Amino acid sequence: MLIPHDLILETDKVLLRSIEESDYAAFLALAKQDYDMWYYFSYHLGNEAQLKTWMEMAFADKKAETRRPFTIIDKATCNIAGSSSIGNISYHDLRFEIGWSWLGPAFRSTGINRHAKFAMMNYGFENLNLERVEFKTDVENARARKGLEKIGGIEEGILRSHMTMWNNRRRTSIYYSILKNEWPQLKQTIFSDIKTL
Repeated sequence: MLIPHDLILETDKVLLRSIEESDYAAFLALAKQDYDMWYYFSYHLGNEAQLKTWMEMAFADKKAETRRPFTIIDKATCNIAGSSSIGNISYHDLRFEIGWSWLGPAFRSTGINRHAKFAMMNYGFENLNLERVEFKTDVENARARKGLEKIGGIEEGILRSHMTMWNNRRRTSIYYSILKNEWPQLKQTIFSDIKTL
């Protein structure tokens, strides 16, 4: 079962829909609000050319069936909050990665990230019957690592000198995962307050 190109995921707090070219201006406005955030990201989305390249890559990955990039919308305000993706999709191996994730400063620590991750994981485990959902982040990104642990991610291992960043820094990545047999308990505990629509 292929993930639909027009997939919409939703909780009572967030709506995730496919990235559109018209999202560029809203993304750029959000991305320019926090220069430091992009230290941990492979592209500096506050830079107009790099944001354009990043969006073109998202559209190309979608066409290649390896990624589904989403625009995250805060349902309380109907404003674009940021973006996240389902990527590195392997139907044969029954897994995908959740990543390419970022939020504008005003939308952090509001529950939006947790709701968005829940919506993608719930779809993966319950609609696609995946065995594994994985995440990776910069080993230096303490905030992201803590966030992944708070949603039940289990630390797995480190890939040294793994990625080239926009500022030519070599990033060491750390992987986390959640497995199918762990999902029911997480859904009943960590995510018990979230309603899917």
